[in-house]
Amino acid sequence: MFIGLDIGTSGVKAVLVNEAGAVVATAARELALSHPQPLWSEQDPDSWVEAAIGAVDDLAAARPGDVAAARGIGLSGQMHGATLLDTDGRPLRPAILWNDGRSHAECVELERRCSSLHAIAGNLAMPGFTAPKLLWVARHEPQVFKRVAKVLLPKAYVRYRLTGEMVEDMSDASGTLWLDVGQRRWSAELLQATGLDLHHMPRLVEGSEASATLAGEFAQRWGMAKNVVVAGGAGDNAASAIGLGAIAPGDAFLSLGTSGVIFRVTDKFAPAPALAVHAFCHALPGLWHQMGVMLSAAASLAWLSGVMATPTASLLAPLGDAVTGPGPVKFLPYLDGERTPHNDAAAAGAFIGLRGATGRDAIVQAVLEGVAFAARDNLAALGSASSAISEVDLVGGGSRSALWAQICADVLGIAVHRVEEGEVGAALGAARLGRLAARGENPAQVCTRPRRLATSTPNPSRAAAYDEAYQQWRKLYPALKEFSL
Repeated sequence: MFIGLDIGTSGVKAVLVNEAGAVVATAARELALSHPQPLWSEQDPDSWVEAAIGAVDDLAAARPGDVAAARGIGLSGQMHGATLLDTDGRPLRPAILWNDGRSHAECVELERRCSSLHAIAGNLAMPGFTAPKLLWVARHEPQVFKRVAKVLLPKAYVRYRLTGEMVEDMSDASGTLWLDVGQRRWSAELLQATGLDLHHMPRLVEGSEASATLAGEFAQRWGMAKNVVVAGGAGDNAASAIGLGAIAPGDAFLSLGTSGVIFRVTDKFAPAPALAVHAFCHALPGLWHQMGVMLSAAASLAWLSGVMATPTASLLAPLGDAVTGPGPVKFLPYLDGERTPHNDAAAAGAFIGLRGATGRDAIVQAVLEGVAFAARDNLAALGSASSAISEVDLVGGGSRSALWAQICADVLGIAVHRVEEGEVGAALGAARLGRLAARGENPAQVCTRPRRLATSTPNPSRAAAYDEAYQQWRKLYPALKEFSL
C-alpha cells in the first residue's frame, strides 16, 4: 500500500493506493485562505500539517489494516508559497501563496539585479514565484527577513513536520526562481540576488527518490512500520502528470483546478520566458516540462457559486452536456491576475455584454467559456514555444463536467479526454512517487495511463463560431487593462 498527500490551496487530499495501482480510499480536509489586503493571499502553514494528519487519520479510521501496510508516502503541493522559518523551524509569518500579487514591483527589481535570471531559472519574474516574495518581505518586513533561517515550499513544510527533514524536489524547486533548472541545483547567483544563500535552502532530491523516513510518532499513530519512506514528491502539476502517466516527451494535459494549466513533457530544458511560458523540472530524473498557467480556472466557477449562493452542480445542470455555440456574455477570468500570456498580477476579471434580460445560465456559460478562452491563450503560447499540442487529458475539479470538456474541445480545436481518477491526479501521482521511492521500480511500469472515460472532439460548426468569439474575446484584456487595480 502507498499513500499520496496533495497539499492544495482549498484543501488537502489523501489517497490510499494498492499494489495493483488502484485508488482504494480517499479523504479530504478543507483549508481556509486569507486575503488581508488587495492582491494578498496567505495561509497558516500549520493548517496544512493539521489537515494532512487529519486526512491520514481518516484513511486509517476507514482502512486501518491497509494504512498500516503502507510502505511509501508521496507528497504533492501547491507551488511557490513562501514559508519562512526561524532557527527553531517555526513559521515567522503566514505563508505568501502562489496567487498573491503584492510583489510586482519586486519582480522588476529582481530582473534588474540578475540579468541572467531567464537563462538560469528559465522563467520570467512573476509575483506568484517565491523569490520576489522574499524581496517584498525584506523591503516591507525587514525584522522578519532578518530572522529567516530557511525558506520552504508548502509540501516541504509538511514533510518537515512529518519527518524532521527539510527537503525539496526538483519540480517544486523550479518554481522558486532560485533553481538552476537546466542543471537541477540551487543557484548561488539567484539566491544572492534576493539576499539569501545556500544555507537558506532545503536539500534537493528527485521526486522519485527517498527524501526521509516518516517520524516514529506518526508511524505509531497510524500503525505503520518504522521505516516508511517519504518520497521527494512533486509540485501539483508535475504530480498530476505522474498520475496521468505523462512521462514521455510530448505528453500533455489540461488541468482545471483552482488554477488552470496546460502541461507538456519535454526531454530537455526548454525555456520560453518571452511567451510567459514556464519551464520546470519534471518529477523524474532527466525530464522537464513546459506550462502555460492561468491563475483562476475552476476558482472562477467556485467564485460564481459563492456569489450566487448556489452549488456548482446546480449552476451547471440547466446547461446540459453541450451548448449550441458561444454565449452573448463574455468573461475575463482574471480574478487573481494572470500569468500566461500577460504576466499581469493586476489584471482584473470582468463580464462584458450584460443586458437586462441576461439570466443566470448565460453568466455560467460565460465563465466556462472565459476559462476555455484563457486555456486557448496558453495552448497558443506553448505552440509558439515548440510543437503544437494535438490532444490533452483533462484533470482537476473541472474534469467532472462533460459540458466544460466539450466547450474546451470546441474552443481549443483538439480532442479533450476525461479520465479515471481525474480529480485525484496529483494525490495519485504523489502515491506513485512514494512507491518508486520505496521500491525503486521502473517508472514506466508504475506511471501508467488512466482509462479514458470519454472523449470530446471539436464540433466543426461550433469550433468555427468559437474561433470568431475567441478573436473578439482577445480584444477585451488590452481594452480594459487601464481599469485593473
